[in-house]
This record gives sequence, structure tokens and C-alpha cells, in this order.
Amino acid sequence: DLGDPLSEAFGAPNAGATENSSGIDGDQLTQRIGGQVANQVAGQVWHAGKQSARRVFDVYGNVDFLRPYFDVEPWQVRRRLFWSLVPQRPTGDPQPLDSELYGPVMLVFTLVAILVYGMKSTEHIVQEGTLMGTAIGISFLYLFGTASLFYFFSYLLHAKITIVQMLSLTGYGLFGPCLTLFVAIVVPSQTEAMFYSIWLVLCGLSALKMASAIVSRTYTRKQALALSAVVIVIHMLFVLYLHFSYAHLYQAVSEPLAPGRVVPQPMAATQYHAVVEQTLQPPAAIKSAQLRSKVAAKLLARMVASSTVREVADGAMVSDAAHW
Repeated sequence: DLGDPLSEAFGAPNAGATENSSGIDGDQLTQRIGGQVANQVAGQVWHAGKQSARRVFDVYGNVDFLRPYFDVEPWQVRRRLFWSLVPQRPTGDPQPLDSELYGPVMLVFTLVAILVYGMKSTEHIVQEGTLMGTAIGISFLYLFGTASLFYFFSYLLHAKITIVQMLSLTGYGLFGPCLTLFVAIVVPSQTEAMFYSIWLVLCGLSALKMASAIVSRTYTRKQALALSAVVIVIHMLFVLYLHFSYAHLYQAVSEPLAPGRVVPQPMAATQYHAVVEQTLQPPAAIKSAQLRSKVAAKLLARMVASSTVREVADGAMVSDAAHW
């Protein structure tokens, strides 16, 4: 017997009348009560979630919320770019950090432009997506991903730094990598020793600047060494990854035409056609189709590397071996 209050709440005159008139027993009444309570709880949860989402959108979807982080003068950006390559020696006091995102965002777009130019120069092929999408994804992933990682380690080691300051510091740290990659792509005739020298100087200075700024906000020497090692290693390896992925191939293709390099003499017409025929018709001992294609690719690559345009004996000009 559930009592009169429940019966009155659901419009039933009494238990006997309910059983006789509508055929609802105690179990059915309990299920009916549970269903209404579940619907009421679900409605309250939905309403609370809707209100929370609306408050979050009102805060972060407002442009005025981001305006203070982009309110900066051009001379301030130039000064911060210069000081991003000047590491400061820790003095025991926290170094002043800027809470500004205009310069970092512009440096990210600069890195995007450099990567797109490098990929077009190397004829880089993207399996999925576009060159622009790949460059944007890599650049912004480094900014937000690396800044979040540095902030996580700073939080674990009790370093006093905010996420906006970390984003600004990481973004201005891209100035050195942008200069390094730009020189590596635009000047393909440089040697590997020259690239590594530029990499150590420019990227090393920017990494030391980031490390010194974060270290100045730690408490113990062990924390400072751990943070500085993480920052320097990740920053330097990222530049090497970009170089060997998007700039190294351009240097390899341009290497035969570098000044001072001895280019092999052109082949005679009979020799040239003999090599082509040998390429297109490999020996019978090579039975695998995949192996024959590899042999042909190596021979064609060797012919292309010797000269971009070959003069044959009869005076004809054979331009690209891809024609054969």
C-alpha cells in the first residue's frame, strides 16, 4: 500500500478503486513514479548543461575577450623579436614576460609561408590534404602543443608562469627557426656544415632565451635543469625535423648544379641510347618486376643527376630522362 498521497498525486481515488477500475497494481505504479522522476532529473541535467555551455560561449566567443592580447604596437613587436635571440643570465629574480599573442601568431604564419615555399621547391607530395593545410597544421601544432607541454612541465615543477605567457614565449621562440629555415631553403648551395652552424647559432639562441625565461621562475636548481633540458631539446629537434622533411631534398636536387662542382661530360648518342635501352629492357636474370623498376629508377636518376640537359653527338637536345 503506497498510501493516499501517492494515489492523490497520480489521480487515483484509492487502491481498491484503482485495481477494480483501471487495473493498475503496486508494481505498475512504482514504475510510473520512477519514469517520471527519471524524466524530471534528465530535464534538469539538460537545462544545467545548456546554461553552462551558453556561459562558456559568452565568455570565449566574445572578440573583446581576446582584444587585449593583440593590442600591441609595431615597435614593440620589433623589440621583442630582437630580444627573443638574446638570452639573459638568471639573476635570481623572475624575468618579465609578455602576455601578447600578436607576434607569435604572425611568426606562425611566417613559418607556414616558409614551409609552403620549401615544399613547392622540393616538389613535396602530400598523401592526404594540401600543402597549405599541412604547413598550417604543423606550425600551429608546434605553437599550442609545445606551449601546453612546457606549461605542463612548469606546473609539475612549480614554475610561476601562465599559459598566455608560455604561448607568447614559445611563439617568439619561432623567430630563430624561421630565419634558419628561410636561409636553408633560399640558399640551396650551402653545405651541411653551414646549415648546422646557422642552426646552432640562431636556434640555439632562441632556445636559450626560452629556457632562461622559464628557469628564472623556478625554485631549485634541479627543476631549472630539467625544464631547460626539455625546452632546448624539443626546440632544436623540431627545427631539424622541418629541415630534413622540407628543405634537405631541395639541396640534394640542386647539389649537381652547385658552383665549383664538377659535372660529368655528356654522353655520346650511341652510349646514351644504349643506356636507355638497357634501362627499359633489364637483363633476364632480374625476374622481379619490382626489382626491375628499382634498377630502372636508379639508372634514370643517375643520368638526370649528371646534367639537366644533354647534348648528343648528332646535335639533338635530350632534355629530361622522364621522356624515355
